[in-house]
Amino acid sequence: MRDWSVMGRGGGSARSRADVRAVPAELQVRLRVNGVLRELWLDPRVTLLDALRERLGLTGTKKGCDQGACGACTVLADGRRVLSCLTLAVTCEGRDITTIEGLGEEDGLHPVQRAFIACDAFQCGFCTPGQIMSAVALLAEGRAGSDAEIREFMSGNICRCGAYPNIVAAIRAVAGELGRAAV
Repeated sequence: MRDWSVMGRGGGSARSRADVRAVPAELQVRLRVNGVLRELWLDPRVTLLDALRERLGLTGTKKGCDQGACGACTVLADGRRVLSCLTLAVTCEGRDITTIEGLGEEDGLHPVQRAFIACDAFQCGFCTPGQIMSAVALLAEGRAGSDAEIREFMSGNICRCGAYPNIVAAIRAVAGELGRAAV
């Protein structure tokens, strides 16, 4: 606990200024992105979004609001949705990060990607990577029981074009395929 009684008008005593620890300019960060271990030297304040886009060249993840409000930057960390614009890259060390570029399968597109195309679940396409990543997690979480449930669990992903009915239809189609496959 800091002793405020020793603080003067000039920002504090020499002792209190010496207590402040310097933040290293860069840290070595090991990120497993789309199954590949990558080692980066990053400022500890760099977001996962900026590390993915600017340092690794994975530009499929979009920078929309840069405030966590739109969901365009959604990626998976250990299979769970995260807003990469609000996540510091250094906090992802040791986690498996999946971006839209790593979602496809050996034989082609992921089922959610195919369903988005089949259901015309995009217009301008800017939000589509985040929508797809969120939909993949939603399905893995078992949150596609009804249209209302799908809308609720996709509510963090904004589509300015208004493709919501087709996005819900695409997720429902994949959920139906998964249900038939489990039978």
